[in-house]
Amino acid sequence: MTTIRATKVLPSAKWDHARAADRIALTHEDRHRRRIVMKGEDGTSFLLDMPAAVHLRDGDGLVLEDGRIVCVVAAAEPVVEIAGSAHLLARIAWHIGNRHVPAQILPDRIRIGPDHVLEEMIAKLGARVTRTTGAFDPEPGAYAEQGHGHDHGHSHAHGHIHEH
Repeated sequence: MTTIRATKVLPSAKWDHARAADRIALTHEDRHRRRIVMKGEDGTSFLLDMPAAVHLRDGDGLVLEDGRIVCVVAAAEPVVEIAGSAHLLARIAWHIGNRHVPAQILPDRIRIGPDHVLEEMIAKLGARVTRTTGAFDPEPGAYAEQGHGHDHGHSHAHGHIHEH
């Protein structure tokens, strides 16, 4: 049996979600892929087949060769929520960014993946740190291509290279 392929990603805001033929819930790590067989919640089996790895975002649509669209959903996973004053959150965002840790910026808090060292540092700065479960959809970064790129070995204008 020939497997149908998904070869195009539609950003969340660029397609009608009512057209979704199926949904697939993926964790943050599982949303960074190039080529993998996937199966939607309603049984749609397909091969994600991109020319390069893409970082799928919550609400993106995977266009199948027959025109159907499978909606990507950010699955619930362990996360750490950080809350505090706007000033404190700005300071914490600087510390998180300085460590190149993926972070989701929400209106009243910051969400990161579990990291006991960062959690301890952030608590010492005075923030409320809560381990919970939720969708983790971090910022793609300033260098992300069309909001879908994600690079684990990159250089920055400040003169050094990071290997993650």
